[in-house]
Amino acid sequence: MPLFEELGRETTPMGEISLRRRWHPGLEVELHEVRLDEEFLMSSLFTVAEEELAHLGLAAAEGDALDVVVGGLGLGCTAAAALQDARVGSLTVVDALGAVIDWHRDGLLPLSAALTDDARCRLVEGDVFALVADGVLGPETPWPCDAFLLDVDHTPRNVLHPSHAPFYEADGLARMAGLLRPGGVFALWSDDPPDEAFLATLDEVLPGPEAHVVAFPNPATGGESANTVYVARRPPG
Repeated sequence: MPLFEELGRETTPMGEISLRRRWHPGLEVELHEVRLDEEFLMSSLFTVAEEELAHLGLAAAEGDALDVVVGGLGLGCTAAAALQDARVGSLTVVDALGAVIDWHRDGLLPLSAALTDDARCRLVEGDVFALVADGVLGPETPWPCDAFLLDVDHTPRNVLHPSHAPFYEADGLARMAGLLRPGGVFALWSDDPPDEAFLATLDEVLPGPEAHVVAFPNPATGGESANTVYVARRPPG
């Protein structure tokens, strides 16, 4: 097995994105990593919080045959975890970078088959923030939905592109909430500890949001790391 192999690279409006596979001799594991320019976006070494985004979000959802939207495909961890819930009737995964979708369609990642072979799942190239802002309802769009799981930016304040920032303000969140069915759930991954100011803004739109701290072992440091998953629900009726 090669110690390092680049599986894909493409120039995008947000920078140069690349997928690589490497062997970590110290941990004796094969890793898949995505970088945007020189910045790490994700690693298969740390997937607990991305999976918990699906688990916590869908735990708050009610009903069967749920229509779920995932913003951000990445390594596919959130989408694959969502598909493990038998109540999910349809899953639309929106990613702005066509290269990421192509990696999965070409079977380059461990979870690719779990997504592409599941008839409930469709991968859509597009800007999920623009989809929210447009708020178009119809057969060609994912709205309305029962759960919207978002993992694109590092945090509500540390965004990958300036155009994403308005989403995390009250007006942007209100547009998003209008695309949830009554009782629908919004869940958000963040790399930072709970942000009380963001929670207060979210509470203006979807009362009673919760911030779940998701801790997980960090084999790279021998210690523990943590992310945050925000969960909010549109009142039923």
